[in-house]
Amino acid sequence: MTVIKIICSLAIVGILFSCTNSKEKTEKKDSEVAEEIQSPTNKVVLSSEIVWEKLNPARGDKSPQAGTIWGDRKGAVATGFLAKFVDGFSSPPHIHNVTYRAVVIKGLVHNDDPNAETMWMKPGSFWTQPKGESHITSAKGKENIAYVEIDHGPYLVKPIDQAFDNDESPVNIDVSNIVWLDGTKTNWIDSKSNAKISFLWKHKKIKGLKGLFVKLPKGFSGQLKSYGDIFHAVVIQGKANYKMPKTEDRKQLDAGSYFTSKHIAIHTISSNEEDILIYIRTNGNVKITN
Repeated sequence: MTVIKIICSLAIVGILFSCTNSKEKTEKKDSEVAEEIQSPTNKVVLSSEIVWEKLNPARGDKSPQAGTIWGDRKGAVATGFLAKFVDGFSSPPHIHNVTYRAVVIKGLVHNDDPNAETMWMKPGSFWTQPKGESHITSAKGKENIAYVEIDHGPYLVKPIDQAFDNDESPVNIDVSNIVWLDGTKTNWIDSKSNAKISFLWKHKKIKGLKGLFVKLPKGFSGQLKSYGDIFHAVVIQGKANYKMPKTEDRKQLDAGSYFTSKHIAIHTISSNEEDILIYIRTNGNVKITN
């Protein structure tokens, strides 16, 4: 694959997908949302609470570390987990039995065909790795962490002599090439808000399932309303002050922290010192308001 081909194709997909979603309407009015939420399902997992273990036990001490956030990486269900790599890590060529999507959180990551030129992806970059395709993964930096997501498990590492073609194309996109929409381009964002959104992917088989970035600016204080039965959100950059419903306890979510909910929910978020970048997996719409 070539860098230019990947960036151009993803930019076109991002623009088309973003334009399509900008015309969608949220399913409920704000007043109706507030009335329907009687038992909030909001849940938070701090990065400090994540339990780490070997991602590929067969490699012993050379294995990257993995920390499951939601789901079960060793089971059959959809799962989201963090992968941590030491400085200078480089895997041997290998394949996976399932396709995954990933976002760089810290450090620099390279993921590509074994013979491809190295392309270091910075924090906020997004990539996909099709199942069955031979590739290597490398990392450099004092701390290297990526968020990895699969639609079903288990997540396994296998040798390249078991490689196969499943007609999927890998995608690598640097953070500088993300396509952003503001409140003038999509009704998912209140026109008074300086927040931005980028639609990354849309599932071909599971109705409504999609992945997106949300960027909340420094000084933001407002709400992110979610309408899906599926809603998983991971902080990629920045620190989000998250207010729990009912108790109004405040949690500080740094990079790698997570919040979730089921059905209609309100997520009250603020940021004082820096922009916040959040990755979201959901099968419903979202609405961002100040």
